[in-house]
Amino acid sequence: MSAPSAARASLEVIVFPGGFNWPIWVAQAQGYFEARGLEVRLTPTPGSIFQLTNLIDGKFDLAMTAIDNLIAYNEGQGEAPTRAKPDLVAVMGGDNGFLHLVSVPEVASVAALKGKQLSVDARTTGYAFVLRKLLERGGLGEGDYELVKAGGVLERFQALLEKKHAGTLLLSPFELMAGAKGFHKLASAIDAFGHYQGLVAAVRRDWASAHKTELVAYIGAYVAAVDWLYRPENKAAALEILRANLPQLAPEMAERVHGVLLDPRHGFTRGARIDMAGVETVIALREQYGEPRKKLKAPERYVDLAYYDAATRR
Repeated sequence: MSAPSAARASLEVIVFPGGFNWPIWVAQAQGYFEARGLEVRLTPTPGSIFQLTNLIDGKFDLAMTAIDNLIAYNEGQGEAPTRAKPDLVAVMGGDNGFLHLVSVPEVASVAALKGKQLSVDARTTGYAFVLRKLLERGGLGEGDYELVKAGGVLERFQALLEKKHAGTLLLSPFELMAGAKGFHKLASAIDAFGHYQGLVAAVRRDWASAHKTELVAYIGAYVAAVDWLYRPENKAAALEILRANLPQLAPEMAERVHGVLLDPRHGFTRGARIDMAGVETVIALREQYGEPRKKLKAPERYVDLAYYDAATRR
């Protein structure tokens, strides 16, 4: 039974635009947030700097963001200064990043990116180190290309279509939309690393402690939405929700997005669990490329599963 509107707690959540918000849209459409006494208000972010600095400074309650972002800011390696001291923690997983290196039609291999510009959201946080590692594995050193800041995935996708840069990392389903226009998918992070933790629910530790009820409710609703998405009988309704939020998706493209985001092996993480081996991959990349160079903490120092356990306890 739904909680009365007046009794619902508001939660300000900042996200990157894209189909990876599907579980949130499902939780809204199916009443999972409402049933748990929540009203979730989504704000799209133009990039990670806006998202992380405003989360840390208290303007948002929760961010669906790359776990690398919260590790970077906690460790003094963030892209931008913040007024408050960062003390962020991941409380729930989401996906493996759905990260794909995509190039313009004229560039058909990693080697052919030599001497070209590639776009990133930020040079020192997020998925920039994934891009550098994929390029390194393709035989390119740091001086063989130029990284240019171009904003979040939507902004990078649009810049790539306009051929402002030769390549970028795209998150699903943007690589599918680019591929339909003749752009090339050159590499995928999950294929390269085996384990990689991408999206997580990130919060300030002090806020989480003071708002346990709301946080547990959010996690429970999100987990329920992921479970709902994976049920075959819900496919038609799921596609309707997807296209309602991404009206530019043609029906055939929506079908392809469904196949990628709900792939049994590499789609949304079942139960929205955090892949600790994937967190280790993120830490290893940050120890290799992060500035200033430093030995980072164990994965458990950036994760607090108490809220997740409370939300999923049977």
